[in-house]
Amino acid sequence: MTAVLFIFGQAYSSSSMAYDTSAKHAFLIDFDTNQVLFEKNADVLMPPASMSKIMTAYLAFEEIKSGRLKLEDKILISENAWRKGGSKMFVKVNDEVAVSDILRGIIVQSGNDAAIALAEHLQGSEAAFADKMTKKARDLGLSKAKFKNATGWPDEEHRITARELGLLAKLTIKNFPDLYPIYAEKSFTFNNIKQGNRNPLLYDGSGSDGLKTGRTRAAGYGLTASVSKAGRRLVMVLNGMKSSGERKREARKLIEWGFREYDNYKIFEKGETITDIDVWLGKDSRLSAFIKDEIKLTVRRTDSEKVKTTVYYEEPLAAPIKQGQIVGTLKIKVPNQTLREYPLFAKQRIEKLGAWGRIMAALNYLVWGAGD
Repeated sequence: MTAVLFIFGQAYSSSSMAYDTSAKHAFLIDFDTNQVLFEKNADVLMPPASMSKIMTAYLAFEEIKSGRLKLEDKILISENAWRKGGSKMFVKVNDEVAVSDILRGIIVQSGNDAAIALAEHLQGSEAAFADKMTKKARDLGLSKAKFKNATGWPDEEHRITARELGLLAKLTIKNFPDLYPIYAEKSFTFNNIKQGNRNPLLYDGSGSDGLKTGRTRAAGYGLTASVSKAGRRLVMVLNGMKSSGERKREARKLIEWGFREYDNYKIFEKGETITDIDVWLGKDSRLSAFIKDEIKLTVRRTDSEKVKTTVYYEEPLAAPIKQGQIVGTLKIKVPNQTLREYPLFAKQRIEKLGAWGRIMAALNYLVWGAGD
């Protein structure tokens, strides 16, 4: 017999509150739950401009984490790096610059010269480094991204999606907690030239701690940003706006909307028993079924009482049952979200009755039935 248990909540249909942005591309995701809160052309390839440098820095962070590159190591500046136009760190030819400074030149100052110097140091040439950027994208599950340089310099083949940029930002924050704080630094001075971080959300009290802006004629104005507030973190990507002012306004509006309209709700604790299941021919007659991990969901505040949680299992379960064996399925439905399914596991081991015990159980069943 298949048993269905409704734990709590009622099922409702709920139309999504409309939201829009003037950005051509947009993506907003909750860091902890991976719930996408808003998207617009999020899977359409776009030129990322200097937001490409998030991947440039990611590869450097990996080298540092592995010990192959140290913050105090020196990078020799080539004429090729020095000559590059666009935003600059203002390094000089044949200077040797510490990796720690180069990283700030890339992240804080958005220096193309710094990005090329790092690329040449790590892979010998910017072209080889760009190939490695694309390969790393595939390794990280970013199937569409293609990089042709380390800077985001205009190139018809240099493309990524807003969703992929958002996922790359999440991985940067998750994988490099010791290095990610560089993204929150508001200014950096090199060669007596002080430059401010171009991320507008760092200055408005929104709770942003990174990541990166970008702007070219083809891309428009863009921003990949992370904002933490009240124990939650949202990661946002916007691109294709017409001015820095529009970028700041649209970014602030989308972030505020995400925090205002949604919240995170703990549905079940890690290891929590969800239900008890009858056992047939076992030394114990009841089995506790539990979930292994905490279940926390991002839900629109107006839908927080509309979550439907259901348990499916075959009853009675036939002994023997191993501890940790999958014995059922927990299904959770949130309005306007994909149905989620989680396996339920046996909390305890239940051995099968011996021959005499099985005979007595069968006789009891014949005489008294299955019971209530």
